[in-house]
Amino acid sequence: MFSLNGSSIWNNPLYGVSKSLTQSAQKHKSAPPLVVAAVSSNARPRDGNVLAVENTLKEVTANAPSTSSSGIAKDSNTSVAGGVEDVYGEDTATEDQFITPWTVSVASGYPLLRDPRYNKGLAFSDKRGMLTFYAVYFLQWLSAKISRYMAMMDLQERNERLFYKLLIDNVEELLPVVYTPTVGEACQKYGSIFRQPQGLFISLKEKGKILEVLKNWPEKKIQVIVVTDGERILGLGDLGCQGMGIPVGKLSLYTALGGIRPSACLPVTIDVGTNNEQLLHDEFYIGLRRKRATGQEYAELMDEFMSAVKQQYGEKVLIQFEDFANHNAFDLLEKYGSTHLVFNDDIQGTASVVLAGLMSALNLVGGTLAEHRFLFLGAGEAGTGIAELIALEMSKQTGAPLEETRKKIWLVDSKGLIVRSRIDSLQHFKRPWAHEHEPVKNLLDAVKAIRPTVLIGSSGAGRTFTKEVVEAMASYNEKPVILALSNPTSQSECTAEEAYKWSEGRVIFASGSPFAPVEYNGKLYASGQANNAYIFPGFGLGLIISGAIRVHDDMLLAASEALATQVSQENLNNGLIYPPFANIRKISAHIAARVAAKAYELGTVVLRSYNVLNLQESL
Repeated sequence: MFSLNGSSIWNNPLYGVSKSLTQSAQKHKSAPPLVVAAVSSNARPRDGNVLAVENTLKEVTANAPSTSSSGIAKDSNTSVAGGVEDVYGEDTATEDQFITPWTVSVASGYPLLRDPRYNKGLAFSDKRGMLTFYAVYFLQWLSAKISRYMAMMDLQERNERLFYKLLIDNVEELLPVVYTPTVGEACQKYGSIFRQPQGLFISLKEKGKILEVLKNWPEKKIQVIVVTDGERILGLGDLGCQGMGIPVGKLSLYTALGGIRPSACLPVTIDVGTNNEQLLHDEFYIGLRRKRATGQEYAELMDEFMSAVKQQYGEKVLIQFEDFANHNAFDLLEKYGSTHLVFNDDIQGTASVVLAGLMSALNLVGGTLAEHRFLFLGAGEAGTGIAELIALEMSKQTGAPLEETRKKIWLVDSKGLIVRSRIDSLQHFKRPWAHEHEPVKNLLDAVKAIRPTVLIGSSGAGRTFTKEVVEAMASYNEKPVILALSNPTSQSECTAEEAYKWSEGRVIFASGSPFAPVEYNGKLYASGQANNAYIFPGFGLGLIISGAIRVHDDMLLAASEALATQVSQENLNNGLIYPPFANIRKISAHIAARVAAKAYELGTVVLRSYNVLNLQESL
């Protein structure tokens, strides 16, 4: 089977090691001396990430409903299987323990040096830390981003501890390497740069045997699954099973930014073929060489997968959908949202991070959300997902019906402005945005007709925010808000330099891919990055520690509000509507606490080992 190895890591109390290893060590007390790899949180009894959660919880639990209320009381005899259990001793830990029970791993000799979960290379004994220095030096020496990506993936397979240490300590520099934008190129070249499998591939050939396949996966305590079918990888289209780079990259961030144990993460690619002719004729393509399955054949395979996951891992395992095509993404979320703990990062994660950025931007442009007009280029998963969450937040703030707040938001697709006269030809997820207006064929004319205060790009089409479009936005607004969200960099609607130059330095700008600071008229402008990594690691962590079994829109709103509060006045003074990534672990902890509190408030949890009041100790 294909395996992403688990790990026990030094400085996050959610990391863990196999219980069987500890039991084995206890049984063989007469064995030769063992090397014990046990490291605390940077030689401190408590981690800053934990303190951030604790401090936030002191605020959010004050008004939290009693845990004895119906449906959310702690019950060790609950019939719901899976999810978080006290396998690693979290519930027995105390705050004054120097080394917590789940950060101790025992191994020796050759297995210790060959197992990436426990090998520390030159970091053993008096050489601790030297390997980190060599790894950073080597990565800086590599010039091509794809070479850095390959080096990081090799490191993850060889020395998982060092991989996460490196990523955590250098997150701003390495996030674009292990994820967007570099992961897009890695997916395109996946067959050529393939080293060894890092996740689980489930193809049509496994139909009828998916549960058996999952049972063969070596890790049994899975808490998060990121799954894709590779049909819409970023803005690059159908890459088939080469889209595995997405689940692997997302789960690396779940660990580095959110603190989920690597052994509790499962990357999955559903291989139903590809419609990419180039890949079908590529000798290095590793997937099924057939056209994509559709209709009943596709639905039956996905249904078997979802049922098998629930049967094997329980109701509290989080299933995150990634990079499914529009027609499947909305259907899967609607179909399984009421029966599984599911989350679509393209629809919901993007919406949450963008809403947070808009809340921050209001501090610079003034007014409330309801007082602004929004125009989207792109009416797919991301565009309609963002639009819906903005409308929900406006409805929450004003008390107006959702149907009314939607009228503040306009969308442009490939055929022009979405208007009422087109409703019969529109896909179901576009219909709520069909307002009364005469037809408009292109974006520039739509900007002139709607005069939006906020322009958001989620089209996947590069360089579509032209000079004329940006200048028109600047002519109607003293401080136009422009978000060019499409990934990778080549698909961004405009660059940061173009936005600042064409708006004469007045734009409030953020993008999906990172851009370097821009100098204009002697002033340096640092643009923000509306990266989903701000949201999904903390959001997922909040779901897991709360024991939630369903995702609710109010949880997404809570995550957005939590992220927006992390933007300092200094950030705003520099034109940034997102906080620095250097603080991402504390940000994730803050979001997790708010999401967990909201889950309890909504009563969407089935508890086994956790509740709000003992969350400090369990972390």
